[in-house]
Amino acid sequence: MSTTNTSVKRPSFIGALIGIGFLCFMMFAQIFLLGEDWVTHISLIFAIVVCAIIALVSGFSWQDIQKGILYGCEIAMLPMLILMMVGVLVASWIASGTIPSLIYYGLQLINPSYFLFTAVIVCAVASLVTGSSWTTAATFGVAFIGIGNGLEIPPAMTAGAVISGAIFGDKISPVSDSTNLAAGVAEANLFDHIRSMFYTTGPALIITIFLFFFIGMQFDGEGADISRTAELLEGIRENFSVGLLTFIPPLVVVILAYRRINALAVMVIGSLLGAGLAVATQGVALGSMMNYMNYGYVSETGIEAVDSLLSRGGLQGMMWTISLGFIGLSLGGLLEKTRMLEVLLEKMGKLVSNSRGLIVTHVFSSLATNLFSASQYIAIIIPGRMFVPAYRKLKILPSVCSRTCEDSATVTSPLVPWGLGGAYYMGVLDVSAWDYMGWTFLAIITPIIAILYGLFNIFIWREGERNDVHTYNQPAEPSEAVR
Repeated sequence: MSTTNTSVKRPSFIGALIGIGFLCFMMFAQIFLLGEDWVTHISLIFAIVVCAIIALVSGFSWQDIQKGILYGCEIAMLPMLILMMVGVLVASWIASGTIPSLIYYGLQLINPSYFLFTAVIVCAVASLVTGSSWTTAATFGVAFIGIGNGLEIPPAMTAGAVISGAIFGDKISPVSDSTNLAAGVAEANLFDHIRSMFYTTGPALIITIFLFFFIGMQFDGEGADISRTAELLEGIRENFSVGLLTFIPPLVVVILAYRRINALAVMVIGSLLGAGLAVATQGVALGSMMNYMNYGYVSETGIEAVDSLLSRGGLQGMMWTISLGFIGLSLGGLLEKTRMLEVLLEKMGKLVSNSRGLIVTHVFSSLATNLFSASQYIAIIIPGRMFVPAYRKLKILPSVCSRTCEDSATVTSPLVPWGLGGAYYMGVLDVSAWDYMGWTFLAIITPIIAILYGLFNIFIWREGERNDVHTYNQPAEPSEAVR
């Protein structure tokens, strides 16, 4: 399997294909042969072992392999710390009455027919303002899951609506990390990039909103168990002090996120505010509060509907998701550092002689990289940088390249169960990615629109066809690309 070039260690195409093929086989066998949705960790470990053997045969040392694995863990470190604090935040916000209050008022104010429609719009606006789909999911998303349960709307549908709205705002917001990264990778001006994305993400959002609007019509509330909703409301009212004061933590979190405060710091501050509010207004003892933050809030109202809804969160409750993130990104780091992804993508690079082939190949390359690297950031960077010369040669604007990076990498990250995005949303919303992926319409529709634009040469602008700030013949300075 080794290459004849001794100066640069690389696996052969067949070797790389075997590694990726084994990963695909393990995922297929896990779901369709064994029927086990929740053993992805072990499937990924088997894939790491096989890829490590291929790397050894290809001339890499064990030190090279270990460096690749540790590189993936390094990428995972900050997101996993944030995820730990999200667990703490959810527990503290339940104890403080914040999430119970959001559910309490939401059940009374939101018409079941418009619930999914509302979830998309609220999460899109929140994510646009904060620039963070993760913050949106951990705050508004958790509340919508609770409200949806009270309205007897399937959690998978609610999760799909929440994630669709959240990734729209994250993709479009000028304060989002993925937006700035894609612009920088493609050498595009930030606002050229955002303007370009409206041509794909805008129609995708409109279609998504209409789909959820019509799907929501089946939930008119007439078939719902009114006694269950009444029981939920009564249980929350009798066991929590609900009111405007409980909305202070999410308000502060939104303001801090909008002001671009570090995400980890925002989660810590939000958790401390929730804990302080729980002790001051809900009568929670300090020792109990610390226990909730560690192991998760345990509702003991005696009302099954309330207890099942509000018993969640906690640092330890996130460990399944955190371990999945570390293992998935360990595999991604190994595939990147042993050049297996590079070898496969180079084969796809031969299909980019015209704009149609370039856009379609870019989309599928980013999708594949997202699938096998478990990181949307790697899926933006590696294909994006690899295809920049092809965009330059065809005189296509950088904003088209940056848009394609996001149309294929950013939006599909939540659909990969073992990826960073998928693991996060599964942990926060407590819904399997295998269940919600079919309802995450924005993530499905956006790449399809990008492919159709490429095939029919629509909105694939060349130099001189649009007044962009930068072209590849007049590239942005490094400091300007992300302004």
